[in-house]
Amino acid sequence: MRPITGREELDLFSRLPYVLNEELTEDLAAGRRRPQWMWVALRGDQLLARAAWWSRSAGDAPLLLDVLDIEDGASGSPHVDIGVRLLRTAMAAAFPNGARPPEYSRFVPPDWREDATSRRVVEERMTLLERTGARLLVERLRLEWRPELPVPEVSRRLVFRPVHDAEELVALMASVLEGTLDAHGRADLTRMSAHEAAVRHYEDELARYRSPRDWWRIATLPDGEPVGFVIPAHNDYNPVIAYLAVLPTHRGNGYVDDILAEGTRVLAEQDVPRIRASTDLGNIPMANAFRRAGYINFAREINMTWS
Repeated sequence: MRPITGREELDLFSRLPYVLNEELTEDLAAGRRRPQWMWVALRGDQLLARAAWWSRSAGDAPLLLDVLDIEDGASGSPHVDIGVRLLRTAMAAAFPNGARPPEYSRFVPPDWREDATSRRVVEERMTLLERTGARLLVERLRLEWRPELPVPEVSRRLVFRPVHDAEELVALMASVLEGTLDAHGRADLTRMSAHEAAVRHYEDELARYRSPRDWWRIATLPDGEPVGFVIPAHNDYNPVIAYLAVLPTHRGNGYVDDILAEGTRVLAEQDVPRIRASTDLGNIPMANAFRRAGYINFAREINMTWS
C-alpha cells in the first residue's frame, strides 16, 4: 500500500473505472491532485483498491476524498477489508496527528438503489467508510441543462442586477441560512455563525471562480427589495449554477423558478455545451425548480463526513 510515484503511474491508478479517471491527468498537472494524495493497494502488479483526494487549486490542502474504489467486480468482506486498510493507511499519512479528514464525495447512478449491482457497490463503499469512522451527511442530485432546450425568458416579476460587492453577497448568503434545507449549510451552523459560514463559503469557493463576476445576479422586487440571488459561473470543468437562493421572507412564492431561469439564461448566452448544478435530494422545492427548468438528473452524489 503506497502512493503513486507520479504521472508515470496514472495508467496503473486508472485501471479501476470511474468517471473522474478522464480528469486525473489535467488535475495532476494543475496541482489539484498530488502523487502523495493518490494511494494504491497492490498485489504484485494487480490493483486491488485505490483512494485519492482533490483540492480546488495548487497549494491548497485536500478538500475532498473523491476517488475510492475496490477491484472492479470484486465483492465481499475481504475486498472491503483491503479498502479499509488502504484508506486508514493513506489517511494516517495525509492527515497526521489525528487531523480531521475532508469530506467524501462520490458520483453514483441516479437509480443506484433499484439496480442490484450498483446498490452493492455503493453500499460496500459506504460500509468501508463507516469502518473508518465516517457517516452519511447527505445524498445529492447532480443535474444538467442542455442547449437543445429553450432558453428561459426574462422574468416578468423580478428585476435582476449585478452584485454590488462581496459584502452585499456575503450578507445575503448569511441571511439565507435561516431555515435552510441544505445539509452542508445546517452542518456549518453547528460549528460557526451564519456570517462566518457565509464568509468561508465565499472565500473558499465563489471568490475563486475565474469567470466574470458580472454574471452574478441579485433578484429584487420592482421597488429594489432583494428577493434572492444566483451565481452562474464556470469552474475548472463545467459551466455551473454555483449558488441559488431565495431569502427567507420571500420563500413560498415561486421566485426560485425566476431566479434559476435568470442564471440559466446568463450561461446559455455564452453558448456553453451544458450547465451543471446540484441540490440535496431532500430539498424538494429546489429539486422541483430544476426539474421544471428542464434540468435532468444524470447522477447522484453521496457525501460522507468524519466527526
